[in-house]
Amino acid sequence: MENTFEQNEQQESVNFQSRINLQPLQESVDKLKDEIAKVIVGQHEMIDQLLVSILANGHVLLEGVPGVAKTITAKLLAKTLDLDFSRIQFTPDLMPSDIIGTSVFDLSKSTFEFKKGPIFSNFVLIDEINRAPAKTQAALFEVMEERQITADGTTYKLEQPFLVIATQNPIEQEGTYRLPEAQLDRFLFKINVGYPNLQQEIDIIQKENELQSRDKFENIISIISQSNIIEFQKLVKQIIIEPNLVEYIAKIVINTRENAFLYLGASPRASIAILNAAKGFAALKARDFVTPDDIKQAAIPVLQHRVVVTPEREMEGISSTEIIKQIVDAVEIPR
Repeated sequence: MENTFEQNEQQESVNFQSRINLQPLQESVDKLKDEIAKVIVGQHEMIDQLLVSILANGHVLLEGVPGVAKTITAKLLAKTLDLDFSRIQFTPDLMPSDIIGTSVFDLSKSTFEFKKGPIFSNFVLIDEINRAPAKTQAALFEVMEERQITADGTTYKLEQPFLVIATQNPIEQEGTYRLPEAQLDRFLFKINVGYPNLQQEIDIIQKENELQSRDKFENIISIISQSNIIEFQKLVKQIIIEPNLVEYIAKIVINTRENAFLYLGASPRASIAILNAAKGFAALKARDFVTPDDIKQAAIPVLQHRVVVTPEREMEGISSTEIIKQIVDAVEIPR
């Protein structure tokens, strides 16, 4: 009897051990957060979502009014990652060739040579993405989805990882262009960056006063290497999700297509995005399995930019975020 009890106890202890070694990932994430906290006050939810997007190998759209640290956060994140970084400022006169590159005639060889544009980088910050016209926006379609560029009949594969963080101002309309739904669908997350509270505002002012004329980025060090990111992304793919939770994701997405308040529901790409993001949130919590809470946490940033509210509800001031919350709350959580 004693032997049987000991065997059962050992078996239970084995069952509770993590099947995937997430400790290196957890340690790296904690160090990275500490580096970002040297400059950024608060915004913990935004930083977690940015980290999940890296682990899930997805792009991010940061939306917020000017001055809420969208660009600084993206640049800080890039500095903590040992990756090639480029920044593209979108303007109304920007051309597709300014992003992807162009063919230049080489007199010495009497041939055309392709000069790569700034999109050929591991980590790309696109500032004010909604300031470029549709023709320029279209240049991002292939590279964001397939991680490749086709120019003059030749396809160029981008080095992995490839991540885009784009910013946009939701208030200012002059000189801006609405992002097409096909492009919005290529962003894993849309993150709404809000104002800080009173204490955070005080901390921001104090931190700026302490810095005085010093560079904000001078003490920021790289934490995660390119090879580490690729390895972490592979680990996150291995995180376990039960079949009933896969069905839970599908029900949430299906309900966006059947909701009377939504003119356009989410596509199957959204289902896959929720799956990958939920695994990323589980990894941040050092878990090797997905829970319903991970799916709930992923649902709003994944879905809010992929659905279109009906004109009647939009006139009433109802946002896509509110509707998605209602949908998630209405879908029964698996037991």
